[in-house]
Amino acid sequence: MGEPDKITIPFNKPFLTGKETQYIFDAVKTGKISGNGIFTEKCHHFFQEKYGFKKCLLTTSCTDSLEMAALLLDIKPGDEVIIPSYTFVSTALAFVRQGAKIVFCDSRPDHPGMDESLLESLITSKTKAIVPVHYAGVACDMDKIMNLANQYKLFVVEDAAQAIDSFYKGRPLGSIGHLACFSFHETKNIISGEGGMLVINDERLFKRAEIIWEKGTDRAQFFRGEIAKYGWVDIGSSFLPSEIISAFLYAQLEQLDNIQTRRKEIWKTYMTGLSHLPDKHGIQIPVIPDYACNNGHLFYLVCRSIEERSDLILKLKGKGILAVFHYQGLHKSKYYSSIHGNRPLPYVEKYTDCLLRLPLYYEIGTQNVNYVVHEILTSLE
Repeated sequence: MGEPDKITIPFNKPFLTGKETQYIFDAVKTGKISGNGIFTEKCHHFFQEKYGFKKCLLTTSCTDSLEMAALLLDIKPGDEVIIPSYTFVSTALAFVRQGAKIVFCDSRPDHPGMDESLLESLITSKTKAIVPVHYAGVACDMDKIMNLANQYKLFVVEDAAQAIDSFYKGRPLGSIGHLACFSFHETKNIISGEGGMLVINDERLFKRAEIIWEKGTDRAQFFRGEIAKYGWVDIGSSFLPSEIISAFLYAQLEQLDNIQTRRKEIWKTYMTGLSHLPDKHGIQIPVIPDYACNNGHLFYLVCRSIEERSDLILKLKGKGILAVFHYQGLHKSKYYSSIHGNRPLPYVEKYTDCLLRLPLYYEIGTQNVNYVVHEILTSLE
């Protein structure tokens, strides 16, 4: 095939609404850019009003929001936390840092998300929390998960890094678990470069969440005039982002509906153009359960083998298209494999070897999407 052509269709391209720099300038003019200012409050209010989240706290990353969750739930050595193996390392790392043992769950046969039917078999007397990851913005079966959590008195932390503006039976993802964590990394639908948010739906955790967010102090209460002075009252860290990040994010949130409409159009174009792949070539395309929906976060294929995926990546790159694989199953990682043991997770390994993500970003253009579809179909002939 010769040398690959220059990439003309990247995997991702951050979208700017046009008001990001204006709002950053406005934040600077207020004289307070260190965080928890007017744009932080605007973002919190947006999410609480639009999705009914009970309390929101912006963070510098989704990793930080997961680490806050682990602190807030008092995860300690000896506790067990159930998560999918097919996820980003942050999902596990936040709880490992607190000394927890991670118990990995296999993926579903029809979807990379955790197989909810396996969860009860993984629960022991040491289990403290379940962390479902809404892969590609597609909801896990939250009724099953919450029923188990209630039965065994466990906490549920929704890893909703990819799941903004997505729903389970009409309920916003992030509003169902005791806690939820979102990402605004530049590869997500709504971005601030780096950035995240912890959602607290359990009112028992409101006060302490804010203290952990403010470096273990009750400073937020002091600034609201609720106490006469503030001090160090608990553990915590510097989790809140600067007003510069919040200002950028708010410009994105104002255009959320527009961004979502376009991304879902792109996703549907892929789905229509590639709908015959399962029957004709045995290649899997996304499956959306009837209780879930598509939020236009990513479109993926599941090839029949790692060799087929590698060949498809190379052929697309030769046509100027960058398609990429995704997570490597954490249960086989260099760091954690010896702790996990030899329990097989066959579907995680299938997605590790075979899943391929296609370019999807606001400005890709329908003509380019159709070009990607054409080149995929041509390469498989």
